[in-house]
Amino acid sequence: MYVIASVRIALRALRVNKLRSALTMLGIIIGVGAVIAMVSVGSGAAARIEEQIASIGSNLLIVLPGTATSGGMRMGFGSTMTLTEDDGKAIATEIPGVVAASGSMRGVAQIVFGNQNWSTAIQGTAPDYLVIRDWDLEAGRFFTAEDLDGATKVAVLGQTVKESLFGGGDAIGQIIRIKKVPFTVIGVLARKGQSSWGQDQDDVVIIPLSTAKKRVLGVSQANARFVGVIQIKVASPDLLSDVQQQVIDLLRQRHRLQPYQDNDFDVRNLAEAFAAQAESSRTMTLLLGAIASVSLLVGGIGIMNIMLVSVTERTREIGLRMAVGARSRDILGQFLIEAVTLALIGGILGILLGVGGSTVIAMLANWSTLITPASVAVAFGSAAFIGIFFGYYPAHKAAFLDPIEALRYE
Repeated sequence: MYVIASVRIALRALRVNKLRSALTMLGIIIGVGAVIAMVSVGSGAAARIEEQIASIGSNLLIVLPGTATSGGMRMGFGSTMTLTEDDGKAIATEIPGVVAASGSMRGVAQIVFGNQNWSTAIQGTAPDYLVIRDWDLEAGRFFTAEDLDGATKVAVLGQTVKESLFGGGDAIGQIIRIKKVPFTVIGVLARKGQSSWGQDQDDVVIIPLSTAKKRVLGVSQANARFVGVIQIKVASPDLLSDVQQQVIDLLRQRHRLQPYQDNDFDVRNLAEAFAAQAESSRTMTLLLGAIASVSLLVGGIGIMNIMLVSVTERTREIGLRMAVGARSRDILGQFLIEAVTLALIGGILGILLGVGGSTVIAMLANWSTLITPASVAVAFGSAAFIGIFFGYYPAHKAAFLDPIEALRYE
């Protein structure tokens, strides 16, 4: 009952000076709103990174063709073909912890169906590709080892290609032409979305690697076994570093590289790259939150300032209350509740401002934002703490006024 009565008195005191109270709360409103909006931007970036990891595939290693040296000049990765299908098979069979490994080649071609056509990426790969990429089928089936061995002219479409050629129609069983070669559509992939580098992963047609080499990408007989990249799925994130080193050792042995020679391939651990992005995102979130918290500090100082003014204005009232039996703790509680009430009302309005602000940022800047219950709770709790911290000194000053001096105060 004491607390309820104190809150009523506090609200009545705040209503006496509505404009002053509103201006005092403004600092808290802006502070809480800024914290929620800025943290939502950082959390949205972190969530986007998690989506990218899921879209690329978990526990993934990528092996790229290595450098070439000609006339003393070192050229970049991919400047020569140094990886073969047999390298991928050796990785899959000889290294413990590897779930699957698949060599693949990629090119661009025009796809034709009826009077519709579309330029897209052609991915020649092996049946394990969907396992490696954690990719599901929306309809139909994926090609098999028999399709790979027989260089069967079958194709699996990404969502972008399917929609461009068939719209809302059924693609399964239809005949499309890739570089004038007829292919039967046997499957449609589930939607993946954009990759971390902005590529539309659904804008692809996947065909057997053998078919891609013989019918579409035009690999010469001399390079018949070479592939453009080898993708490796590892059983556990804890094994990524160990498997990465084993892949390097195995490929150096298979390519007969001497100890003094550089690798003619590059093994990339995508988990490390995404971990670095995630760490940058967390750092950005903390930095934005810290900057926004300055507004909360300013709001707290405003509460202390206005409460000190209130104590001065109500000195005679405090003396009267003490004269009729009010104890120091009653006065302390009264002014502390006023300060906390100011902060909490400001916190509630700040939450609304933060939610609205993050929505506007997402719409205008086209950024991903994510408002979490934790960020709202922390911002609201910070407002309550600021009310107590900055309101304690004015409340303490009021509680320990000399009653006689307070009654004489004019």
